[in-house]
Amino acid sequence: MQRLPDGGHQGAWSAGFWARFLACGIVLLMAVPVLNAAMPPDYPIALPDYLVPLLGKYLCYALLALSLDLIWGYAGILSLGHGAFFALGGYCMGMYLMRQIGTRGVYGNPVLPDFMVFLNWKELPWFWWGFDHFVYAAAMIVLVPGLLALVFGWLTFRSRVSGVHLSIITQAMTYALMLAFFRNDMGFGGNNGMTDYKDILGWDVHQPATRLGLYLASMLALGLGYLACRYITASKLGRVLLALRDAEGRVRFLGYSVTNAKLLVFTVSAVLAGLAGALYVPQVGIINPSEFSPGNSIEIAIWVSVGGRGTLVGAIVGAVLVNSAKTWLTGAAPETWLFVLGALFISTTLVFPRGLVGLTGLSAWRRPPVAAAPVPAGERV
Repeated sequence: MQRLPDGGHQGAWSAGFWARFLACGIVLLMAVPVLNAAMPPDYPIALPDYLVPLLGKYLCYALLALSLDLIWGYAGILSLGHGAFFALGGYCMGMYLMRQIGTRGVYGNPVLPDFMVFLNWKELPWFWWGFDHFVYAAAMIVLVPGLLALVFGWLTFRSRVSGVHLSIITQAMTYALMLAFFRNDMGFGGNNGMTDYKDILGWDVHQPATRLGLYLASMLALGLGYLACRYITASKLGRVLLALRDAEGRVRFLGYSVTNAKLLVFTVSAVLAGLAGALYVPQVGIINPSEFSPGNSIEIAIWVSVGGRGTLVGAIVGAVLVNSAKTWLTGAAPETWLFVLGALFISTTLVFPRGLVGLTGLSAWRRPPVAAAPVPAGERV
């Protein structure tokens, strides 16, 4: 790709950006291990073991919000079914973790998970084959959400479905998946889902060291996901996506492949959501069909809106802040949380439409600078 002297691609990777990114990364990677593992438990600023998976969960939510911001903030694709990709990645990880239990389960069956023994399954379904190997499970974590997004996106974008119609269809998709996964005969644990995990890659998932490792893995995934999204949005594809968001008809008229651009970014977004779900499951210890709930997908859009749509970092900030507030409020005043969530969404629409990032003026972390495309002389007004 040609680099422009004042272009967005070059400006997005300036020395200042790398200094800020690395500084934040080092602080976040080191602070939690130091406060949790290096500090004595009775020290005032020591981080309790139970908070480590909670922080890891917030990072998974941040990666999920980042995946939605990539398509909503830059391409104008409001997916109200992104929770489906998150849940599918989580189920793939859950299947791997269930296969690791073996004879340590309640029924002691070396092949069948406990819920299959309870439901009188005689043999392992074919779609469970291979999930006793981490490499195969990791491949499925990427492929299953990615292939679903590829097929779904090809059918919808090729038919020029967009706007509110696309949002409704994505919501219907995740609702249909939720109903399907609730069925016991699907082979995914039905209403109860999958739980009682023992270990991951030989490490006990209940040990503080393993939880700390999962937090670091989530932090690394979030950092790499942010860099991938920034690369896309600062490239020529990013300029095309912004044009699609603002004037799709004109982009199509100029000869660009609107379907391919949308399909690529939608698939990448689904893969990021699947990775977030896979890292989420071993930290919370369960995956069930409630993760497919359309309400969860709507909540993801609220995170992005609160933080600042089309900024990338705003999605991360919004996800962490909203979920931190949810954790505190559901303990202090659980009956008020839904009202607060609704008020947040209304406020971002009427009071601060650019989100918290727009209010605070964090210009250095907003949308990567984009070079203005030269306008032909005959098109100047």
